[in-house]
Amino acid sequence: MTRVTTPPAPPLDPELAAALALQLPSDPSPITIDDVPVKRAEEAQVALGVLEEIKRRDLVVVEGRARSYDGAEVPVSVLHRKDRVPSSPLIYYIHGGGMMMGNRWSAADVLFDWVEHYNAVVATVEYRLAPEHPYPAPQEDCYAGLLWLEENAVRLGVNVEAGIVAGISAGGGLAASVSLMARDRGGPRLSGQLLLAPMLDDRNDSVSARQYPRGMWNRQENELGWRSLLGPLHGTDEVPYYAAPARCPDLGNLPPAFVDVGSAEVFRDEAVAYASGIWAAGGQAELHVWSGGFHGFQTFEHTALARASAAVTRSWMDRTLSRTSRA
Repeated sequence: MTRVTTPPAPPLDPELAAALALQLPSDPSPITIDDVPVKRAEEAQVALGVLEEIKRRDLVVVEGRARSYDGAEVPVSVLHRKDRVPSSPLIYYIHGGGMMMGNRWSAADVLFDWVEHYNAVVATVEYRLAPEHPYPAPQEDCYAGLLWLEENAVRLGVNVEAGIVAGISAGGGLAASVSLMARDRGGPRLSGQLLLAPMLDDRNDSVSARQYPRGMWNRQENELGWRSLLGPLHGTDEVPYYAAPARCPDLGNLPPAFVDVGSAEVFRDEAVAYASGIWAAGGQAELHVWSGGFHGFQTFEHTALARASAAVTRSWMDRTLSRTSRA
């Protein structure tokens, strides 16, 4: 029997490692399925605070419901400033959480930043979560949200084709799925896809996946997320590429992509392979791999690496959104 060994892992960025040690004195225990309800309850409480912050900022919220593939109604919230203009860009945001956790107000600080910096119209979708709602529910819910935006574009005053889809972690994987679905199903066409540390490959067998059996979103948690999403499909060759975009054999004719990932995280190799696949198909992708960055390192905003990542993300968004506003 061949013994499977754990490859040596690249070191963390020293400044990030010090910041992480202050916040987490030891490696967190891997999330189990029993932890998921507790995490969701905590996130629901955070969302209540976000709603109060929206009121404090005096932002406009438009609530809608998208009809998914099975008839379920999926909440979509549209957020913007009162002084928005007809050329305000559209950003369709999909939250992270390993396919099992999170809600549409997760990472609200990022949504507020986009609203303020770009005077953007930001839409965020409450897709259903695994394991209660396995594939294709999360993917189809996110696509349904995009269709709802197109159907209500005149009322909302947005140009969906000039918009971008954005997501982090599981949300990054779902953003990639939405881009593939829109391509294959005849639209709505988008002008960009912002994929931040995207969760793309259910096989969980890359070198980077094996390098991180513990730590911030590790191989064990990744396995749980994919098992929860895929159910009986997990571990088979029948997994559709709408579920796991890394399985798509042709990444041509997709919106320009921005792919951002740390060198010290599970998703590193699949993110690099996805950008490479877009290039191989003649597409446009901008890839950044941050040396020593772990999953979610951008939340340590005071560190040099997080500031650098934020700057290049802003640069891509500036270029992409200014280009689409002139079109």
